[in-house]
Amino acid sequence: MNQKINVGLVEDQILFRQGMKAILSNWKNLEVVFESAEGYTVVDKLKSATDLPHVMLVDLSLPPNNDTEFSGREVLAALQQHFPEMKVIILSGHRDENFIAQLIEMGAHGYLVKDCDPQEVYDAVTAVYSKGSYINERALHALQAKARRKPGASRLVESLSKRELEVLELICKQHTSEEIAERLFISVKTVNGHRINLLEKTGAKNIAGLVIYAIKNNVIQIV
Repeated sequence: MNQKINVGLVEDQILFRQGMKAILSNWKNLEVVFESAEGYTVVDKLKSATDLPHVMLVDLSLPPNNDTEFSGREVLAALQQHFPEMKVIILSGHRDENFIAQLIEMGAHGYLVKDCDPQEVYDAVTAVYSKGSYINERALHALQAKARRKPGASRLVESLSKRELEVLELICKQHTSEEIAERLFISVKTVNGHRINLLEKTGAKNIAGLVIYAIKNNVIQIV
């Protein structure tokens, strides 16, 4: 990957933040261009930043703004409103499946537990940058578990064409537009057209939302 990926870190524990920065600096195609120890100042800091992050790694547990809660949830919502093109990966010590599924459904592009391997951090950053999401095995199982508790396929599935379903399945398997085009013998422009149609038809906010939709409606089965 030749393109330099700008990364932002929102983490109140300075040792962990500096450790993450050191880990990310091991890869020449990643550069940390933004840091913040709290969430409530992130948007204002970004508005005056010279270089914007492509991907933000946001700690879930952040200090409040006086008496007002401003955790990673609030940062995610604020970034969606002010910087909708920015990708967000949540960092947390929580492993609860309900928690993971909820954050991804809110619009997070990925979810990592804090004791994950450094290689997975790299994989997650590059995946959300190039593919729009990083849905690892932990997140997939969380989404599937939630789908089983709320069964019932949407009638929207019936409105998807065979080609759209094929594209959706390959998106869920983390293929890029170029890879999908090659597999289906169609142009990248056509793939991107199907991707836009899928987002509109399903009401998904992003690629992670399409994965959620596919799992809930049994378009794909992850074992």
